[in-house]
This record gives sequence, structure tokens and C-alpha cells, in this order.
Amino acid sequence: MQQRTAIIDIGSNSVRLVIYEHTNRYAFYLICEKKSQVRIGEGAYNNGGYLQPLGIKRAYLTLQSFQSTIKKYHVDEILCVATSALRDAPNGQAFVDFIAENLNINIHIIDGKTEAKYGAIGAINLLPTTEGITIDIGGGSTDIAIVRHSEVFDTFSLNIGTVRLKELFYDKKAPIEETKAYIAEALEALPERFRHDVAIGMGGTVRTLSKAIIKSSNYPLDKLHAFNYSTQLHLAYLDAIAHASVKDLKKFFIKKHRYDTIREGALIFAELIRHLNISKIVTSTAGIREGIYLQHFFPSETTLKFPPDINPSIASLLSRFKPVIKIEKNQENKLLIGMQLYRTLSIEAGFERQRYLSELLDALKLSIIGNTLTIFKANRHAFYIATQELNYRFTHEQMVLISLLLRTDDANSFPKSLYDDFKILLPDERSFCWLSYMFKLTVILHEAFNCGKISFSFQNKTLTIHADQSLYLVKGMIKNIKKPTSFAVMIDDVSSIPNFDMIETSHSINLP
Repeated sequence: MQQRTAIIDIGSNSVRLVIYEHTNRYAFYLICEKKSQVRIGEGAYNNGGYLQPLGIKRAYLTLQSFQSTIKKYHVDEILCVATSALRDAPNGQAFVDFIAENLNINIHIIDGKTEAKYGAIGAINLLPTTEGITIDIGGGSTDIAIVRHSEVFDTFSLNIGTVRLKELFYDKKAPIEETKAYIAEALEALPERFRHDVAIGMGGTVRTLSKAIIKSSNYPLDKLHAFNYSTQLHLAYLDAIAHASVKDLKKFFIKKHRYDTIREGALIFAELIRHLNISKIVTSTAGIREGIYLQHFFPSETTLKFPPDINPSIASLLSRFKPVIKIEKNQENKLLIGMQLYRTLSIEAGFERQRYLSELLDALKLSIIGNTLTIFKANRHAFYIATQELNYRFTHEQMVLISLLLRTDDANSFPKSLYDDFKILLPDERSFCWLSYMFKLTVILHEAFNCGKISFSFQNKTLTIHADQSLYLVKGMIKNIKKPTSFAVMIDDVSSIPNFDMIETSHSINLP
């Protein structure tokens, strides 16, 4: 079922190419990503909105290079969209016709509301957050959608963007109060229904600002998607970036290639936060390109959503590591063992209801992925794969917990320093030790006992494992698993040798 789709997004500042491979019903992954800071809209706002020759040339050469990449990856379909720079330009359609004739790439110019909808579709499908107001600050416009219960309720597009502000105000060294007044006037057009205390930030500007906050606050996980922060703690930081000189941006952990428009973006974002009274920002690396792909991915489904029991990251990993997963038969039985063990020990562990159960089961689904490279130190490989690939629909807390469960070795040990590195994202150490014990015991039992029935009971500080087959080979391993607290483990299995007494076990020895 493998199919490759290329998405090209032509923005005012950057042109991006992503290529996704669709591997089964709900599984896809990114196999290529390229970006060029084309600035196709450069000079347009001072020239009646017309695209200028230099920007047109850079865009053509970039698309020509993308075409070569697309051929190299044997892409089945190309979807290309353009946003505010082309829709605002009187010569935008002429550029579209020129590209179609010379490069055979069909560009679809989308309006601001459609742009906002695509971004929201990408975010709500691939983030754990189900409600909020999405904000995508582009070069020419800022596109907004209100999301409720994982549905796009409404969209809006504001004619304020980083390149637009740069050319109209920052390049002319206009007082910042004039720029703020321009932004405030644009925000007055935003209907009152576009209000929420949570903002889902997407696009290059917001990602750059989130990355700067991660660096400045020594946050332990180097991952942007689903990173969230309080505006109360970091609004002053955004203000400082907006007011900084270009030479001072380095101390804010801003990459050099972002110097040209990040101050304008920070100012727009800070003013939006105040205007909408936002208290929390959730960062999304998924946006317009992912939304376009998912609309293509779900062609016959009006909801454009993954089913609630499907996590696209898990589905993608299991699909890509299929040769290894096939070795392990009856995965459902492993999940059943893990669920039964969790329910037996959760009260003793002090867990409320199903707290951490989904993370335990997801770790069990992925328990064999480290074997893809080699069975030696497979737990370390699994940890690395999970930290890199568990992106969609997980919080950072869930990503780190699942990854660290995969890192535990056969004795249920893990580097204390690793736990300490991610401590602020993990359950307390006692709770983690209970979860890792449940994880490791389940894996060991399943590997030795693929098809039989196992149940558990816990009474008088004793965990009893009931099995309808022999557990002889893993008794020693079970005994060596580090327990979270002091309790006994008893095994009630079927361990007998038929007609054992028929084997002669003694004889006389005549010494010389």
C-alpha cells in the first residue's frame, strides 16, 4: 500500500517541500523535508503588492530543485499550494501560469480561511490538545481557527504578517507604537467568538520562538511538537525579542537565518496573546502541510480525524518495523497480560483508576522495536527510536515515560541519571518503578508464554502468577526483576514431567 505524496507550500517568506510515505491504513511518516527562504513577497508591499523579479527568480529556482527531489523519491502525487504572497499579488496568477508551463507544477492559491482550516486540521489530528485557538503567523497574514472538541468551528485571516510589518515599519525604522497601532487596528476585525485561553501556535515564527524558550529555560526534552508554556512566565521574553536590535537577537537563542523577521513575528504574537487573553501556548510542528496531506489521506471521511483508539505515531512505528513485529506473535495477548497485571497491582502502586495504563500499553506495543538494529542492547535502541519518533498525539510527559519504560533492562534497571534528566516530565520515582516492573514482567511472561492463559492475584504482600503452562524457563528471570517495594512472587503453573519415575536415576559404581 506504499504511496508517496509531496506537499509544496509557497509562503511569503519560505517555500517548503515535504514528502510523506503512506504505509498502511492509518500509518504514514515523513521521508524528506526541504526548505528555502525564497522571500517571494520581498518588495511587494512597497510596490502595489506585485511580486518582484528577484523573488520570482528565487521561487522558480527553488521549485526547479524541488522537482528534482520529487523525481528522486519516486513520488506518486504532488500537491502544491500558495498563500498570501500570491493571493495578494496582482501578478500572482501570471506566476502560477509560468510555473505550470515551465515546470509542470500546478499551484493552487488558497485563501486565508482555507489556510487556517488546513493548519487546524493538521494540529488537532497530531496534537494531544483538542481545544484552543490556532495561530499561524506567516509573512503576509496571520491565520486563526477556533477548535472545539477536535472540530474546526470557524476560521479567520488577518492581514498582518512578518514580511508585511518588516517592509511597512521595521525597515523604515518607524516607532514601535505605530506598528502596534497597525496590529491593534487589524485585531479589531477579529470576531468575539475567536477567544480561548489556550493557543495552538504553528508556523515558522512560533516554532522559532518556542525553540528559543526551550533553550533559555533549560527544558530537558529537545522536541518542539506539543511543547507548552505559560504566557505569564514568557510574555516578557517575547516582548524583549520584539524590542531588541538585530545584533542583540543572539542572546535570545534565535538562529541567524531568522533575524530578518523574528522581531516582527514576536510583536504580532505578543499582541495577539494580550488581545485574546491567552494563558497557555501549545506548540505544533504540524500545520498547513500536514492538514493538506491529511485531507488527502482521509479522502472518503468527512470528519478528517483519526479514530480515538488510533495513534498515528504508534501505527507508523509498527508499520515500519513490520519484519520485527512479525517475529512476535499474538501481540494482543501481551497487552492483555499487561492490562491484567496493571489492574492487579495498581491499588498497591497507588494509581488512581487507569492512570498511566495507556502509556504502559503503548510501551508494550513497541517493546520489540529495538531489535530492529540488534538484540544486543535493544532496550537502548528502543529508547532512542521512541524519543525521536513518538511525536503525534502525545504530550511530552507521555513521550518521555513510554521511552524510558523501553529503556529498562531485563533486571528492570535504568540509568538514574537518565531519570534525573527528565524528572520534571516523569511520574515520581516510586510510581515509575512500579510501571517499569509491570512493563518488564509483562514482556518476560509474554516472550515465554505466547498463547496460554495467565492471571494474577495480590494478597498478603504476595503476587501470584497463575498459568496454564510451564513458566520454568523464566522463573529465574522473574526472580531477578527489581521490585518497586518488598513483596513475594509465587508462581502457580503447570510444571510436571510425565512418567518421570520410569527414568533410572541411580546405579552402583564399582571402584577399582
